[in-house]
Amino acid sequence: MDEEEAKKPLQFLIGQDLSDLSVEEINETIHELKQEITRLEEAANQKSSHLSAAEALFK
Repeated sequence: MDEEEAKKPLQFLIGQDLSDLSVEEINETIHELKQEITRLEEAANQKSSHLSAAEALFK
């Protein structure tokens, strides 16, 4: 894999046909999606903490 391919963003759509993907591409997609889930969970937790702090100010 060259540098350009390494920087190429993942192009995956929920529900897309997986028959054209190789095993390597599927595993890479799983890895990328797990990282994205972690990022989303962290963002949700951070927003929740901010919301709780804001609600505490107005009680």
